[in-house]
Amino acid sequence: MTDKPLRWGIMGTGGIATSFAEDLKLTDSGVVAAVGSRTAESAEAFADRRGIPTRHSSYEALANDPDVDIVYVATPHPLHYGNARLALEAGKPVLVEKPFTMNAEEARDLVVLARERGLFLMEAMWTRFLPHIRHVRELLPSLGDVVTVTADHGQWFAEDPAFRLFAPELGGGALLDLGIYPVSFASMVLGTPDRVAAMVTPAFTGVDGQTSMLFGYASGAQAVLSCTLSAVSPTTASIVGTDARIEIDGPFYAPASFTLIPREGERSRFEYLDEGRGLRHQADEVARLLAAGETESAFMPLDETVSIMTTMDRVLTAVE
Repeated sequence: MTDKPLRWGIMGTGGIATSFAEDLKLTDSGVVAAVGSRTAESAEAFADRRGIPTRHSSYEALANDPDVDIVYVATPHPLHYGNARLALEAGKPVLVEKPFTMNAEEARDLVVLARERGLFLMEAMWTRFLPHIRHVRELLPSLGDVVTVTADHGQWFAEDPAFRLFAPELGGGALLDLGIYPVSFASMVLGTPDRVAAMVTPAFTGVDGQTSMLFGYASGAQAVLSCTLSAVSPTTASIVGTDARIEIDGPFYAPASFTLIPREGERSRFEYLDEGRGLRHQADEVARLLAAGETESAFMPLDETVSIMTTMDRVLTAVE
């Protein structure tokens, strides 16, 4: 890699692809060099709105574009595995939108392929790279022994069977799209749970409409997590330790402020404001890692991504 801006190729033209392209304009570490879609019309419209020079009418063409340094997979969930594999087989580093894949088996296969080929691969859990989350991680030792982690993510969506979150064929459901944030947050703090309990209320199309989770850990700690497609929840998070706790404002997974509250003494407030959606921080980190010749991120390791997908699989099999 050189010190020139990283040339991104975006697979997909939906909402998260739009957010990433717009946030990339806030950084000098990279530019969108090309976009690929299953139709020429979609690729052209997306590129025209953002002044993207190259547009491809297939994912294969984007993956094989010699003027693309890295591929960002921003397609619907069921396409993540195939699209990421396509890019890796073309020799491209890949950033894959969350959830990384539909299940742990697919995740493991991508990780093996990337490591075999010595290529960079990372789940686009952009929350990990936000300034407030980096600060929270630095403060974890001051909490003492972590006892409880809580996090929720609820949004309201009109009941439309064609909407991707209600459509089974598009990987719909609360857990994969919304629940990934609380699950990943708990993983960041406590690691992989030993015990998993869950309760699901199906949506009208049969996908999980609301999911509540209880994780248990060898240390005795517990995580209490929830997600829903039916209502806007506080979307807050907390980490409770024997010496202090951290309370993160909602939405905790986006740029947010938080409070450190010791068991004894004065609380400390940490205010964070950010420009854009917050996706630019992961883009900067990817550019830094590639420039350094790294193939994985210490903030979002591939083994942890596989562990998270394994936990999500366990949630769906543990449903009462």
